[in-house]
Amino acid sequence: MTQDAPQLSIVVPTYNERENVGIVVEKLARALQGVSWEVIFVDDDSKDGTADAVRALSARDPRVRVIQRLGRRGLSGACIEGMLASSAPFIGVMDADGQHDETRLPLMLDALAQDKADIAVGTRFAGGGDTGDFGGARLAGSRLCTLAAQRLLHIHLSDPMSGFFMIRRDKLMPLAHRLSSQGFKILLDIMATARGRLRVAEIPYSFGMRAHGESKMDAMAVMDFLGLLVAKATRDAVPVRFFFFLLVGGAGLVVNLIVLKLELGLFGASFAAAQAIAVFVAMTFNFFLNNTVTYRSQRLHGVKNILRGLLSSYAVWSIGGLANVAVATEAYRILPVWWLAAAIGAVMGSVWNYITSTFFVWRAR
Repeated sequence: MTQDAPQLSIVVPTYNERENVGIVVEKLARALQGVSWEVIFVDDDSKDGTADAVRALSARDPRVRVIQRLGRRGLSGACIEGMLASSAPFIGVMDADGQHDETRLPLMLDALAQDKADIAVGTRFAGGGDTGDFGGARLAGSRLCTLAAQRLLHIHLSDPMSGFFMIRRDKLMPLAHRLSSQGFKILLDIMATARGRLRVAEIPYSFGMRAHGESKMDAMAVMDFLGLLVAKATRDAVPVRFFFFLLVGGAGLVVNLIVLKLELGLFGASFAAAQAIAVFVAMTFNFFLNNTVTYRSQRLHGVKNILRGLLSSYAVWSIGGLANVAVATEAYRILPVWWLAAAIGAVMGSVWNYITSTFFVWRAR
């Protein structure tokens, strides 16, 4: 059976959404009658068999495709891969959980096809839109993040945190290489990277209730937002992942200082010996926290892999650790303020540790 080249690709990132994928296809078929469309599910190797469920759908409907990602995870990265896998002139992004109103897709498509806009954004906050069953805390948090994005990144959208939008492919491609694969807010990244060069149409919609499964929103989503905010505010001088690495490093510095203080105060050790022990403890702490936070999309699992990663981190961070100890010791000799010397040493090793961590300890496989 032949099929016309799709005019519209809908990218749907998934993780453990097996029960929802069939519902999404049915809703799209009803909403997009008369449109040549396809849906690309980008699955982060779900444990519930989401990718297999999509393949079963694809065997019956050639408009359904799946990209199963191995060894990497994250909503933004999934969206980017799905969008780049499309040759359609228009690309939409929506969730699989039923919270985005697929009946608004024809309005988005019309705005782009009639050349009224470069990107059409589903908004919960403009006239006619609503946030559904948002609780007070979640609504307040969403509005706070929106205000921060508007003020710091100069993004003039009523709902820059939306995950429901459609964009012209020819407007996306020049931005693609500067988008971050980390985090959850791909629209925010697109708008910040475009720096006001995209014409926007806002399409109000009502935020629905999740059909099946569990929400993926957690504290890390907030951290991802802050990381993206810093990255775009600095024009990517501080990448999202490096932002997390610095936060973990800051926590490690606190551990370093606590251990150093104990060694100096309780055991009377020399500063060099005490700092060496403190650095070793902080390195161990940093490895486990980085594995959970900074490199969670490439997280090491299993005792064997974690032990290998820990030993690798000791090996590649040892040079940074030696520089840390040497610089801190010299700083302490010049100005005997123990916490300042330790902080100076930590800064010297941080960039080296980040580079070696990315390329050796948590390298993409």
